[in-house]
Amino acid sequence: MLRVENISKNWGEFKLHDITFEVKNREYLIILGPSGAGKTLLLELIAGIFVPDSGRIFMNGNDITFLPPEKRKLAYIPQNYALFPHMKVYDNIAYGLKLKKIPKNEIDKKVKEIGEILGISHLLHRKPKTLSGGEAQRVAIARALVLEPKLLLLDEPFANLDIQTRSKLIQEMKYWHKELNFTALHVTHSFEEAVSLGDRVGVMLNGKLIQTGEVREVFGRPKNEEVAKFLGFENIIEGIGEGRVLKTNGILIELPIEVKGKVRIGIRPEDIIISSEPIKSSARNEFKAKVLAVEDLGSLVRLTLDIGGIELRAFITRSSLLEMEIKEDKEVYLSFKATAIHVF
Repeated sequence: MLRVENISKNWGEFKLHDITFEVKNREYLIILGPSGAGKTLLLELIAGIFVPDSGRIFMNGNDITFLPPEKRKLAYIPQNYALFPHMKVYDNIAYGLKLKKIPKNEIDKKVKEIGEILGISHLLHRKPKTLSGGEAQRVAIARALVLEPKLLLLDEPFANLDIQTRSKLIQEMKYWHKELNFTALHVTHSFEEAVSLGDRVGVMLNGKLIQTGEVREVFGRPKNEEVAKFLGFENIIEGIGEGRVLKTNGILIELPIEVKGKVRIGIRPEDIIISSEPIKSSARNEFKAKVLAVEDLGSLVRLTLDIGGIELRAFITRSSLLEMEIKEDKEVYLSFKATAIHVF
């Protein structure tokens, strides 16, 4: 379907570096990265809004690098939706079909069909300014999908929505993808979108696409420490590996694999279990720890803990915090399984 080969683009103080990846037919590929990673610029290059300094873009084997946007047979949904404010929803959705000079009765049929699938039939007579954020996003998606594009490009499609609306639209997008069998390239900073929607995911940092693969593989086995930190491995520990044991600061940590020499390991905060008493579990790594800090994150609390001069961060619920009467300087027990450790 889409093949991007060694795309680079200088953009003032920012640069995209040798981006290479593929989007397979009917696949939903997520490019995940923080703000400023270059995700939007990458989509704009693929859409034909800008031309790369080097590299090539292919669609079904054909080089489209220098084709104008209207000849690429792609649909691009920018973050602000870009609906025409003076047109009703019906006319917004029908706009691209009219440009293609599709017969009026066929346009009417297609608009009503896509309106039904996306649950916006009751909005066709409305103007964009009367729509909620979720409704406007559905209209933008309908306007793109009604053209039956070879590839749908989505730029942070749910970023401007409240949590409830975003979660609902993510689930609906899964249904629409299954129902309509479209191919999508979706860029976002949201882990929820990546895990819920992605057939595969790529991680983009500082203008580079560093790792691409199955969602479970990328989140479970990050390529390097930079990717690991972005994906939530807040606890990075350095030590000397001796077989299946890491020695650091006089502490022994059991590892999932055999290593030798200087290595680093990563552990997610959510994989660390906290208890006020010694923990009876299958986890081999158990330590007494001192609470250095307690940070309220809303539904969760982040603890900063010290074990032998090593700082670790762990998440617990607010109810667990109150039940265990955890506060700064209190001693607790923590544990984590060897299988929760990623070795770099």
